[in-house]
Amino acid sequence: MSNIDLEGLRRKLEELKLEHRDLDDVVHRLQMTGGIEQMQLQRLKKRKLKIKEQIIKIEDDLIPDILA
Repeated sequence: MSNIDLEGLRRKLEELKLEHRDLDDVVHRLQMTGGIEQMQLQRLKKRKLKIKEQIIKIEDDLIPDILA
């Protein structure tokens, strides 16, 4: 993988981590205030989970396999 590809993955990883943290804050605040529909809360949590899965995949791509 070239340095340009690696740098792009690192930028994407940071963007996803920021979005994940932001969603976490939103979900937490909405749960505390109680002014949210369950369906909306489920959508936010589902989006958060998808982002977490993307983060894990990119981290796996960036970290070389030690056993390989």
